[in-house]
Amino acid sequence: MFEQLTRRQLLHQFGGGMGSIAAATALSSPVSALDASAYSMGPHFRPRAKRVIHLFMNGGPFQADLFDPKPALLKYAGQKPEGANLLTERPTGGLLPSPFRFRQCGDSGIPVSELLPKLSQHIDDICVLRSMHADNPNHGPALLQMNNGTIIPTRPSMGAWFLYGLGTENKNLPGYVVLCPGRPVRFSILWNSAFLPSANQGTYINHSTTDPQKMVPHLRNAQWDQGTQRQQLNLLQQLNADHQAKRPDEPTLAARTDAMETAYRMQFQASDAFDLNRETKDTRDAYGSGHFSNGCLLARRLVERGVRFVQVYYGNGQPWDTHSGHNETVPKLCTAIDQPIAALLADLKQRGLLEDTLIVWGGEFGRTPTSESGNGRDHNHHGFTMWMAGGGVKGGMTYGETDDFGFKATVDKMHVHDLHATMLHLLGLNHEQLTYRHAGRDFRLTDVYGQVVQEIIA
Repeated sequence: MFEQLTRRQLLHQFGGGMGSIAAATALSSPVSALDASAYSMGPHFRPRAKRVIHLFMNGGPFQADLFDPKPALLKYAGQKPEGANLLTERPTGGLLPSPFRFRQCGDSGIPVSELLPKLSQHIDDICVLRSMHADNPNHGPALLQMNNGTIIPTRPSMGAWFLYGLGTENKNLPGYVVLCPGRPVRFSILWNSAFLPSANQGTYINHSTTDPQKMVPHLRNAQWDQGTQRQQLNLLQQLNADHQAKRPDEPTLAARTDAMETAYRMQFQASDAFDLNRETKDTRDAYGSGHFSNGCLLARRLVERGVRFVQVYYGNGQPWDTHSGHNETVPKLCTAIDQPIAALLADLKQRGLLEDTLIVWGGEFGRTPTSESGNGRDHNHHGFTMWMAGGGVKGGMTYGETDDFGFKATVDKMHVHDLHATMLHLLGLNHEQLTYRHAGRDFRLTDVYGQVVQEIIA
């Protein structure tokens, strides 16, 4: 009863700072208000990265357009030689060359597409992973595997595992924030905590607007001042503590109570963290305009305030899902991401944050070198490209290879499980030891798989 009273009081009377966010995430809180380590295990060894920014290209970019040039596509254009006939989600025709030029960039000489002129200036800070592969060519299972480590929808997201392992550095803000425009209700499973303590669930922010009062509904309480709210919250917390004492086997009660505490404190710090108007005009101009630009800038503001994990989704839906009109769509998509990502890397580096902030870029899979309907590309889980930067990763290098057509990973293959194992390692966590007992067995993000790719660690 008292737990439910807390929910009503804070959401509808206090205004609380979480508002609809708390309701949308089942009132989960990224930290305990009383003890920031209450829901975390702590690192197993000295971490190279303290925080992660995941730049998610939902739908899947085509690797040979951007970071993995394949001249053989032009040589065999329209043909379907052996090696170009792999099964994907939909039937495809002959090989479709990429029309975009590459040039060697930076001191490392890594080839980068003409579509990314600003990002190419930072290639010496980037490790290009050319041999990624996954298990399923369908969006739903692939999204789950990339974000949750498995195609099973009842498992925790990687952000939830990060928080479970390390906790947060700022108890006044969520430790795990997802920036995605619109209201992608069907995506919420990608940042859930499942059977992990609900304190580890991601907090969704719709950053279609730059007004903090709209990004975080009910951020301000128009009825009571801070002192009055504090007094009422203290009473409610005591009532809830008495209620929970009689139910020691229900940890969700503590998580929900703590969510209200976090909501109260967010009134004061969230107004600052989510207010892009506090940035200089030069900084705003450097990132550019548009939801992805704002998301990248918000990500920097959040990680510098101690948020452990920030995901920035490009678009709502699958904007990189180019089943038709591929060559006409991709330049527009690249224009929208090129400037803000370059600005983010430069900004983090200038502030001394890049060395312990891990940046991960990519989609749930790639796209086929063969054509769909003549001018599109199908999903490709056999081989695709991602990249990492900062956070203890070697810059100015490529890892792994695909075949001559960019269809299948062939050399130093790197599965999604290996990616997750490596990310956890950089955060100071042994992926085999970060486990949670549930339903009679120990679960982990990488299930029973995964190898740390030591070759890309600085």
